[in-house]
Amino acid sequence: MEANRKYLDPRMLAKLEGLELRAKRVIEGYVAGLHRSPYQGFSVEFAEHREYAPGDDLRYLDWKVFGRTDKYYLKQYEEETNLITYLLLDTSESMHYKSDAAALSKLEYAKCVAASLAYLVLRQQDSVGMVAFDDQVRSVIRQSSSPSHLKQLLHVMEQTSAQRKTDTGPIFHDLAERLKKRGICIILSDLFDDVDHMMTGLKHFRHRRHEVILFHILDPAELDFPFRQTAKFVGLEELPEVVTDPRSLRKAYLEEFNRFVNSVKRGCRANNVEYVQIRTDESLEVALSAFLSRRMMRAG
Repeated sequence: MEANRKYLDPRMLAKLEGLELRAKRVIEGYVAGLHRSPYQGFSVEFAEHREYAPGDDLRYLDWKVFGRTDKYYLKQYEEETNLITYLLLDTSESMHYKSDAAALSKLEYAKCVAASLAYLVLRQQDSVGMVAFDDQVRSVIRQSSSPSHLKQLLHVMEQTSAQRKTDTGPIFHDLAERLKKRGICIILSDLFDDVDHMMTGLKHFRHRRHEVILFHILDPAELDFPFRQTAKFVGLEELPEVVTDPRSLRKAYLEEFNRFVNSVKRGCRANNVEYVQIRTDESLEVALSAFLSRRMMRAG
């Protein structure tokens, strides 16, 4: 319950009512969700049960389970599983940063985004899984469309902290090979890494025919550099501490930071990756509503 309250705001979710996460194209989905399946018929390999929802095909009710539990469950098969959304959460040390202008750290904000998207995906009867990573894959939660799956996702988020360096290039290559079934890969990260290596990894996802959405989570201080007084800047991810007058650095910092962001955007355009920048002082409701509304309009 504590994780639910921490990462899911019922008032915010109520305002997202009617919005859905849709794929731009048909991937491996099932008609029980919002997405048409490219498969005909059903695989013989059983995958899991899920609760019956009005409108489901009664041919796939498991009457043995009904006899034991007095509840309606449908059998799902390997090729019947819904559209899959993979949430890839960056838990590197730089995600721990929070300036005075933001209520949440970048990692806390990213967890709220991930939790809200997981809630929406499960509500529309699609499947969601999650990976937490830094310079290694730290946890993998297999995708499921069961409503109870949200509790497991939130529990893992609650146990996840930001401690180590990041290394997105090798991680993305690894995950592109691990995530066998095509779906929507949603990456939540500040992207503080070598852009070329990162883009090579993203290209691997696209080569595997995943749809990729990149949520660039940034603190307002990283975007605006509001510092005025002489300060000690504490290095993250094994970088040193620096004491300096920020006024003398502001122009050069902003130029370099904007070059970095523009390089990421160019790489995303070149690889057909959707780029979404979010400030951690921005209302989560506003950010997600705008993102989901745009996708629903494009998906028709």
